[in-house]
Amino acid sequence: MVTILGAGGAIGNELAKVLTARNERIRLVSRNPKASTGSVETLAADLSQLDDTVKAVSGSDVAFLLVGLKYDLKLWRELWPRIMRNSIEAAERANARLIFFDNVYMYGKVDGAMTEETPFRPCSRKGEIRAEIATMLLNEIKAGNLTALIARSADFYGPGARTGIPNVLVFDKLAKGQKPAWLSNDSVKHSFTFTPDAARSLVQLMDSETSWNQTWHVPTAPNPPTGKEFIALAAKECGTTPKHRVFTRPMLKVAGWFNTTVRELYEMLYQYEFEYIFDSSKFARAFHSQPTSYAEGIRKTAEASRQ
Repeated sequence: MVTILGAGGAIGNELAKVLTARNERIRLVSRNPKASTGSVETLAADLSQLDDTVKAVSGSDVAFLLVGLKYDLKLWRELWPRIMRNSIEAAERANARLIFFDNVYMYGKVDGAMTEETPFRPCSRKGEIRAEIATMLLNEIKAGNLTALIARSADFYGPGARTGIPNVLVFDKLAKGQKPAWLSNDSVKHSFTFTPDAARSLVQLMDSETSWNQTWHVPTAPNPPTGKEFIALAAKECGTTPKHRVFTRPMLKVAGWFNTTVRELYEMLYQYEFEYIFDSSKFARAFHSQPTSYAEGIRKTAEASRQ
């Protein structure tokens, strides 16, 4: 049994597709899970509650922790440590292996490429929380109490990735005939992970006996485009001109007075003000696979957005 904790998001949906195609027995766990085709069971659970989490993981061989909380600092502080502790406890009780799908907030602002060896130096309050929960899991692995791994992703985009910044600001806008936008600085390179690549890599990591008890950067195309270049590629696929706007820090500061999501995003703008380079060469060497190119990923995402 493979259990997806936090099913229903962009990565969880792609992962469920891959697992279903392999005829895996799958359990989808969230507050309001939706069944799909194949050997799938659903379980409604609140992962901030230990009993619910233990029940969700019971009988599993592998559990994927893919939870996506509302973008709210207070909520993150309250729930993320509890969810991680519960997931670890539940996996240990079930003798299940745990895969945590993580982001890069704990690295902070990095000069050069981010690798699996990049130290945790968060420069945001959300980054501090992500560092805390990643360290919690790494300590449990080091102590020998749990077989687990961390699969870390850059910002992502792809078909159905509703909350991905490129989906919201670029593809959705172009699909509606509106002007696309970018955050802070459209002249610096920014890595993005293509969601189908991330899902496939999670299964590859699950299957490999040598991948466990490590951190991995999931496959992400090298030589990322700048914001201008990304929008130009997307606009070309949508058959329109690449005219766009840039939301500057002062503009977003004002917008945050009226929109809580924008206000919560403000402390993370450093990721778009400077080069954001995500290195997944460790995965490429280990699995002899190449990620989807930006040209192809943008083509497929634009096509999906038009539909």
